[in-house]
Amino acid sequence: MAQGATVKKKKKSKSVLKNARQTVRRAMVNRINRTRVRTAMRRLRAALTAGDVAAAEKLIPPTFSELDRSIRKTILPENTANRYKSRLTLALNALRAKKKA
Repeated sequence: MAQGATVKKKKKSKSVLKNARQTVRRAMVNRINRTRVRTAMRRLRAALTAGDVAAAEKLIPPTFSELDRSIRKTILPENTANRYKSRLTLALNALRAKKKA
């Protein structure tokens, strides 16, 4: 192509522009939801590693609630969220047993 020649650009239709807007919004919402789940799990894991049974027991219900919400919103696959819940429960039970003994 010669220098300075005009380049034809195809005009974007309304539906293409709307789809782009929707994609940006969905990505933002998904990021917010994923961050909320990860933060809840991080807080619970921190309580477990610190050996704080009371704090961990207090954090279990909201963390599990966030995991269940992530299943509903298809942020996490169901098996993955259930695996996280199982491992966190096992860690809490081990901590309880360790504190009792």
